[in-house]
Amino acid sequence: MYRLSTTLLIAVSSFLLSALSHADADLAKKLSNPISDLISVPFQGNWDNRVGPTKGGRRFTMNVQPVIPVGINEDWNLISRTILPVMNQENIFPGSGDQTGLGDTVQSVFFSPKEATAGGVTWGVGPVFLLPTGTEPLLGTEKWGAGPTGVVLKQTGPWTVGSLVNHIWSFAGKDSRADVNSTFVQPFLAYNTPNSWTFTLQTESTYDWEKEQWNVPVHFLVAKVFKVGKQTYQVQAGPRYYAESPDTGAQDWGFRLNWVMLFPK
Repeated sequence: MYRLSTTLLIAVSSFLLSALSHADADLAKKLSNPISDLISVPFQGNWDNRVGPTKGGRRFTMNVQPVIPVGINEDWNLISRTILPVMNQENIFPGSGDQTGLGDTVQSVFFSPKEATAGGVTWGVGPVFLLPTGTEPLLGTEKWGAGPTGVVLKQTGPWTVGSLVNHIWSFAGKDSRADVNSTFVQPFLAYNTPNSWTFTLQTESTYDWEKEQWNVPVHFLVAKVFKVGKQTYQVQAGPRYYAESPDTGAQDWGFRLNWVMLFPK
């Protein structure tokens, strides 16, 4: 009887652990999809050195990025993606000193079908807005902006491949500040393992049409989904390399550490 009870306990424990691992793997795969039906709140820390024309500055940016999907009917989701930067920087050019505060907010809204196409493609389109929430002139553009945004991706087995793009034009704000006319392109390739690890290669490239300059950081990121009590999290970390950057931007290497709170339905 004792052996039977022990065997039964081990079998039940193994089943539960396998089920939990499978659930975590599903969440990890959903996180590879920017417009999945999963509420998440990432706190994304980015460290950059050698910032500015003399390459003597440094910058830390904490992007608070809540993603909130809302079902608007049986066929369509509306997904809100917000990026609010909390920044600290110093010596980004000679005599600039240091600044701490909020940067400009980028608010995207995607309309996306709840089901993928017959070919397994997931897509979403909508507007993107630039809100001048910068608390200091050197932390923001002091411009209001808007434009289109879209994302398309396909998930096959453990792989996710896709791209997110947007374009923002400024339409109001301080006349003394430069206009905003920029394209953002984020191609991504992710591999999810059965034990909820994710390996991602992506760029977050921006082209400034006013200055005719690219900013191209390339990221390699490793992530893991796990639970603490009843709360589910993902931690993600990895280096980035600036393949191209403007004179006023960051150079060479940086680092990202991302802490994500998950709220599965």
